[in-house]
Amino acid sequence: MRNRETIEFLGLWESLHNHDFNPLEFEGVRGEAGLHAFTMSPSKWIEGVNAIGIVSKAGRYGGTYAHSDIALEFASWISASFKLLIVKDYQRLKKDENSRLSLNWNLNREIAKLNYRIHTDAIRDHLIPPELTQDQIYFKYANEADMLNVVLFGMTAKQWRDANPGKKGNIRDDANLNQILVLANMESYNAILIGQGKTMSERIVLLRELAIKQMQTLSMVSMDGIKQLPCGDSEKE
Repeated sequence: MRNRETIEFLGLWESLHNHDFNPLEFEGVRGEAGLHAFTMSPSKWIEGVNAIGIVSKAGRYGGTYAHSDIALEFASWISASFKLLIVKDYQRLKKDENSRLSLNWNLNREIAKLNYRIHTDAIRDHLIPPELTQDQIYFKYANEADMLNVVLFGMTAKQWRDANPGKKGNIRDDANLNQILVLANMESYNAILIGQGKTMSERIVLLRELAIKQMQTLSMVSMDGIKQLPCGDSEKE
């Protein structure tokens, strides 16, 4: 604990986690750390800066204990092999986390594709008269899909491609987990609205209400930094 880097690490930890941390006393300690005459012990550190990351107890069942962040830092300083083990384990955990996220994204993407079939069937049954040409039918499907894109992402598929010329895939491939989940719900809801005979302008209003409400709910459930839906001035809270 005489090491200056150790004192700076402990001070940073306390400043992040301890509301009663004494920064003035810490500055004095940090200024002396590393000097030949400098001494420091767990109890002295605790009393001097009101530290909570380390606990020191005297007596038969006493000892010095530390928060896992601090304990791992001390252990990695003592043992190079232990430090390497921590690095490897961290990399493994991040790889597992990314794998699970990718699995969830693909699962939600498949759900959205299944709901897209429900969506297109509703368009075929209620919005496409028999006299339309094949090109007109294709345009009708694309127009409905782009309506959902605009409601959820704030842009059409073409606008996304123009804004992201170097990206592979399409606007929906670029969506995050929550957006994919909301999109699947929107497709099912739009199919119901089409069956009820709602006009596109009516459906846009209802779908937007659904999208905003569900994105707000999901953003509170998962702290993933979800992109907010683009909103007009009248819809900002």
